[in-house]
Formats: sequence, structure tokens, C-alpha cells
Amino acid sequence: MVEPREYPTALGASSRETITLLGHDLAEDVMGEVGFGELAFWLAAQRRPAPGETRVFEAVLAALADHGFTPTAIVTRLTYLSAPDSVQGALAAGLLGGGSRFLGVTEDTGRFLHDVLAAADELPSDDAGWDALALATVQAERDARRFVPGLGHHVHKDGDPRTPRLMEIATEEGLFGPHLSLFAAIGRVHPGVLGKTLPLNGAGVCGAALADLGLPLELLRGFALLARTAGLIGQLAEELRRPVGNEIFLSVDLNNRSVAPDPYSPGDRHG
Repeated sequence: MVEPREYPTALGASSRETITLLGHDLAEDVMGEVGFGELAFWLAAQRRPAPGETRVFEAVLAALADHGFTPTAIVTRLTYLSAPDSVQGALAAGLLGGGSRFLGVTEDTGRFLHDVLAAADELPSDDAGWDALALATVQAERDARRFVPGLGHHVHKDGDPRTPRLMEIATEEGLFGPHLSLFAAIGRVHPGVLGKTLPLNGAGVCGAALADLGLPLELLRGFALLARTAGLIGQLAEELRRPVGNEIFLSVDLNNRSVAPDPYSPGDRHG
């Protein structure tokens, strides 16, 4: 006789009478007692966050929820226009656009900072030490002709308002850790290397804050997508009340112009 297999999980499990989640009774101990942001942290870390950690984590979610008519928002509205019977398709279309230019910066920055810290012989103990580490880091990236993740923003060229606020919240909660310290130092020293001043991207500072919370680096983009899901639901709710998807579609469709074919050659790159 073949023994039944077991699939252990610390997450959700159901019996005929109860549902447990993270070792607690879902109906009695979680519903109405645990906020969604706190629960999302708990599910990922498998430990209940302290109140300060929840505040920083939820500040990150708020920072990433919506940022206007970004490509993720536009494609969500256009997919809904094309398939109004598929809300899940519209949301998925927007989430699939979370990459290196939008939303993915959160993960890219967190991983980059983590790698620099892991390679350091010892962590600095003051701003001068952080500035020295940041200076060497930025110079190495420039020498290698690579961009520093989290530097620059296509709109907030004079400073991303999310960045100082999240740093302030992390400081208030005693959670301004090494990732944020290095990111802040990069913001101070990079003009001397690059010859120009770039803002610290809000999505980048979110990655630094999440890394300082000890959350898995492999999931940092997942948290950005979690936040953006709420924003995309908002985009769809507004599309129902004040639709613009059809206007966006027609602005392209009615203004296209025919041109001669441009055969592709290996090595071609079109900006």
C-alpha cells in the first residue's frame, strides 16, 4: 500500500471546520485583527512584523501603488477596452509591464545595494565611511559603463518626493539600515563622479527599505507588483467612470502614417 504523501506548509490549510493561516485561526485571530499590509509582510517573512516594520512596509506599498498614466496603467486600461469581460487579463497586462524601467527598479536597487554591502570588508560606522564606500561604488560602475540602479527619474528630475519621506519614516522607526545608508550616500557623492546631479528614485529607495527589513531579495519586485495591483484596480475603477482608453487607442490609430519598410540588419538598434 502506498503511503499518502504530505505537503507541509506554514501558510493556509483547511479542515472541515477551520481554516488556519500562519498557525492561527483565520476567522478568529486574523480577520478583523491583522491589516493587509501586516499580513503580506507576515506571509513573506513568516514572522509577524513589529509595528515599526509594518509602518515602513506599508509606506513602501503606498509609494508604489500608483504613479499616473505609466505604461502599466495605460496597458491595463487598453486591455480592459479590448476585453471588458476579463478584469484579470487587464490587471495581468499591467503587472507584466513591471520591468527594468518601471517597478523593477525596486528589486534592481535592493539587489545592487546588497551585493555592494556583501562585498565590503566591514560596514561603515559614520557618514564619512558611507560616502567613501558610495564613492568607490559609483566610480566602479562608471568605469564599467554601467548605470547605478535607483539613480534618476524621468519626471522628478529635481527630486522624487517619496525618497526623503520614506527615509524619514525609516529613521523614525529605527529602521534606517545599511541599504538605506548606502543609497543615501550614493545620492550625496554621485555628482562628483558623474558630473551631474540625479534624484534618488522613489522606487529605488523602496528597494533599499525593503532590503533593510530583511525581506527576501528575490521577492522585492513582487512587493512592487502587490502595491501596483491596488493602483491598477484604481485605474480600472476610474476607467469605468471616466473612460480614456478608447481615446488613447484612437489617438494612435487615427494618426498613423504609412512609411516604406525599413529592413532590419543585425546590429541595428533604434532608439
